[in-house]
Amino acid sequence: MFFVTLILGVWLLPKANSLECHECLPGVYGNCNATTTKTTTCASENNLCAATRFTMFLGSFKLVDVKTKKCALAQECVQGSINFGVGRIVTNTMCCNRSRCNDQDVPEATSLSENGRRCLSCEGRECGRTLNCEKNEDYCIKSTMTKDEQKLTMKGCASKLLCLNNTIAEIKQLTGAEISCCHGDYCNSASSISAELLLLLLLPLLSLILF
Repeated sequence: MFFVTLILGVWLLPKANSLECHECLPGVYGNCNATTTKTTTCASENNLCAATRFTMFLGSFKLVDVKTKKCALAQECVQGSINFGVGRIVTNTMCCNRSRCNDQDVPEATSLSENGRRCLSCEGRECGRTLNCEKNEDYCIKSTMTKDEQKLTMKGCASKLLCLNNTIAEIKQLTGAEISCCHGDYCNSASSISAELLLLLLLPLLSLILF
């Protein structure tokens, strides 16, 4: 009887440890609702349930606001932003470890307060402008890409969590852009800016969030 119980326990263990999460990957212009959301069983015992909100601003205009839900690894559960002055990308992934616990949407980001860090950013083709970093934007960032034989560069502030996890490396792989983060005021010296580069970086970022 002991061996029967042991065998049944081993057979049932993966199911007992399987985490069920709400899953919703609605695309760039959609949000989660009863139609687009389903329940899925996570593939790994290391997964957590996650709800993500990805927002992109051009100035004060909200260009993209996407909400997703899925299974995620712990290293994906980060909150941070990349701020180029002319635009800001904010991502917030909240995770939990109970089945179907990711039923609530991530709230919209509140107004941010300056944290004392200062980085270089660009206005027009002049890149000596001071950008006061906000909230947990504790690193400076520089991104450069060559398109149609023209060098496009952007500079600004970024959260340490986005610089040090796989996000930056994956964006570099997808876009071919040279992206670097540094710690220290005005450490991101560079040349000219292009709002086009911000849009070129957006699609790979969205693909990382959605897939």
